[in-house]
Amino acid sequence: MPKLMPTPTAREVFARNLRRVRRLKDMTQEKLALEAEVPRAYVSRVERASINISIDNADALARAVGVPLKDLVDPDKFQGLDEH
Repeated sequence: MPKLMPTPTAREVFARNLRRVRRLKDMTQEKLALEAEVPRAYVSRVERASINISIDNADALARAVGVPLKDLVDPDKFQGLDEH
């Protein structure tokens, strides 16, 4: 019987989608951090899903990559897109 993959948390979905969109837009973590007015190390921690972020910072990151916040928490929104 195949193992079922656990359902990702909202934090993990946000992290994965943010990283995918950032890479698709050819943005560095540093550029994203500058646009969102957060430290670059913070972006790294968000993309690794190692921290729980506020809704305000999630919104700032979404605006910086140019996508609606709701898209970054949609587990199916960016499935199958090439990340380079």
